[in-house]
Amino acid sequence: MSENIIFCWSGTGNCLDMAKNIARELGDTDIVMMRTAPEITDARGAKRVGFVFPCHGGGAPVDFLKYAEDIRVDAMAYKFAVSQSASYAGTGLYELNQRIPLDYWKSVHHQCTCIWLFPHQVMVPPMPAKLAQRLAEKQAKAIAADVRKGARTQKRPPRNPVNVAENKAWPMLVKKHAERFAVSDACIGCGQCAKLCPRGNIRIEHGRAVIGTDCIQCLGCLQYCPQGAISVGSVTDKREHYHNPNITAAELMEKVIHIG
Repeated sequence: MSENIIFCWSGTGNCLDMAKNIARELGDTDIVMMRTAPEITDARGAKRVGFVFPCHGGGAPVDFLKYAEDIRVDAMAYKFAVSQSASYAGTGLYELNQRIPLDYWKSVHHQCTCIWLFPHQVMVPPMPAKLAQRLAEKQAKAIAADVRKGARTQKRPPRNPVNVAENKAWPMLVKKHAERFAVSDACIGCGQCAKLCPRGNIRIEHGRAVIGTDCIQCLGCLQYCPQGAISVGSVTDKREHYHNPNITAAELMEKVIHIG
């Protein structure tokens, strides 16, 4: 087992990029992907165990906390978490801390990838994607430095009642938007979206993607489509698509990524 393990949920690459940048600073790190049930759940033996995930609808992504329930960590291991969002931390860090008590946590901001909700330029504070990426890389180094020296966050993660209500309503909103998925004639049936979907919600029929409603709105299918053939309502055709420039769709499909 590697000295460090980072469990990562990433929809369109920002969180995986953050996890990789932290791992490069720490060295000897296994990044275990959590888009689907993680390949590794027994982290006992690791010196440091981290979690990197986005804020979806006021909280952690659907399935993230369910998978976290199965993760086993040594009592003496250093445990940290990073939540990445366009504006606010939400309740994800709080809920994770209830399951796996954290020594250190951080909320950081990056581009919005929920394209039907906001254009990707919307983040706090607003900034171009390249500048946001440079800031995220700088934050990753600072977080890794804190983790190396065993820094501890004295206060508990936030649990804003508004975010709690928002997160409770999120699944219904997700289902509503999942019904609005459309695939244009630009689709070439390459199958990348089907392979990328964590719920197996996409299939290729007669050379064209067909999208169901068992969706968690990671939006990897839309943001990574090489033909720009997928939309969730007309507003998503008008807005610029975005995914992290350093992360490929193939990397998101990996189960474990080792950083030496």
